[in-house]
Amino acid sequence: MQPAVMATITPPYTAPMDTPTAPRRRLPIGIQNLREIREGGHYYVDKTGMAIDLIASGKHFFLSRPRRFGKSLLVDTFKELFEGNRPLFTGLAAETRWDWSKRHPVIRISFGNGVLHGRRELERRIRSHLRDNRAALGLPRPDDIDPEDTSDDFAGLIQQARRQHGAGVVVLVDEYDKPILDNLDDPATAREMRDGLRNFYSVLKDADAHLKFVFLTGVSKFSKVSLFSGLNNLTDITLDAQYSALCGYTDHDLDTVFAPELPGLDREEIRHWYNGYNWAGASVYNPFDVLLLLRNRLFRAYWFETGTPTFLVQLLSARRFFTPDLARLHSSMTLLSSFDVDHIATEALLFQTGYLTIHDVRQPVLGKWMYTLGYPNREVESSLNEALLPAYGVPGEAAAVAQEEVIEALRRGEPGALQPLLHALFASIPSDWYRKNPLAGFEGHYASVFYSHLAALGLDLRVEDSTSHGRIDLTLSFAGQIFLFEFKVVDDQPDGSALAQIRARGYADKYRSQGQTLHLIGIEFSRAARNVVGFEVETLQP
Repeated sequence: MQPAVMATITPPYTAPMDTPTAPRRRLPIGIQNLREIREGGHYYVDKTGMAIDLIASGKHFFLSRPRRFGKSLLVDTFKELFEGNRPLFTGLAAETRWDWSKRHPVIRISFGNGVLHGRRELERRIRSHLRDNRAALGLPRPDDIDPEDTSDDFAGLIQQARRQHGAGVVVLVDEYDKPILDNLDDPATAREMRDGLRNFYSVLKDADAHLKFVFLTGVSKFSKVSLFSGLNNLTDITLDAQYSALCGYTDHDLDTVFAPELPGLDREEIRHWYNGYNWAGASVYNPFDVLLLLRNRLFRAYWFETGTPTFLVQLLSARRFFTPDLARLHSSMTLLSSFDVDHIATEALLFQTGYLTIHDVRQPVLGKWMYTLGYPNREVESSLNEALLPAYGVPGEAAAVAQEEVIEALRRGEPGALQPLLHALFASIPSDWYRKNPLAGFEGHYASVFYSHLAALGLDLRVEDSTSHGRIDLTLSFAGQIFLFEFKVVDDQPDGSALAQIRARGYADKYRSQGQTLHLIGIEFSRAARNVVGFEVETLQP
């Protein structure tokens, strides 16, 4: 057996040395057009060097990234490069690395706008894109092409562009998967969309001789069998460490490009809130979050609020997912890539949509890669768990009422005050919910509600906290104190086993040397009462 190989994903943050501050510029909020950014005096993070490296390394590429991560701007950058618009790249890496004497016809297609509800609407949208591209390239539509056959029309457009311009054609597809994702709650329609897109993308295989560069990007990674049948030469760079930062901002980007905007903001909090997205290489920030923070000067869940993951929440609930596992989920490469209308792996959906990211990579045996997933940052952890609580039976108003009281009880170092708050929280779950919901028989439901309630507050939590004597169910660090929680589910009456386990296994030993007050908390949930029936606390002073 080969020795395990471990990759460290996110190094500790080191604040930069003081550097001269550049003049302030305009924030490119919502701008996905390179020309507008460069000519409008906006901040721009130079990704052109990596873009050229990618172009030089092959021909057909696929990249999956969550929404609002700059994919559309990257696609536009490729377009401007291949069209030879040199003035837009003055002072950028591409200015001296690109051959500006060569130009290529570009076909650009995006499914990002609007929601398509059926195959007919999809075909109509594709025909519209093909007409627009013909017009942009100055090409007439041949009479011998069936106007209803989008595949034939697409193939003809590629051949025309190659003949007319005398150079290989560039095909750029943005949000390639959105027609499918928009219909995941209707599997029949989603299959229609998948089949229609597969028919459309299949053109790229036979058109290979006419192509210079192909780049497809979107949120999800559908299997080649389901969507790219026959396109075997499509290189997936989603988990290529070299291109982990192709979309998104790095720490270096924030500390240099956006340096004029940072005074007055807690730099470490910016990192905790918005950094942490990782695809087996450099860790990056969500650009959308960063730009809105710099404009509004307030920490908020900007990215999450633009697209509440209703389908994801419903799926996790239906599958009776143990929500503490979201903080530390293990997966193989196969599971991370397993995505199709008829088989949606939970790990793949969480990872590809950006709600979980890679924390660690291991190769326990040669050629077998294993990934540890977790929340990228505080924004996602807090917001996702808040969204999950109603699906796990807790009315939104009940959770909101208890939040401030929970925080104050923890701040005062009075964990015993949590007992009535927890009792009221579980009591707020309607009895009818237990009757109708499959989660009612799921023992992990109680711990899931408790964990998600704390996680929704943005607290520093560690699930399955390893010690030399075993694993602590949940560790919370807050206000200079450490809270150790152990959960048990009993049939009816408490038996004191939760706190007894903390004591017997010496879970507190790990933290005794830190000089902080330790609170040992054993919580017992009753199947019969559907509530907290045991709540024991022992406090150890430093």
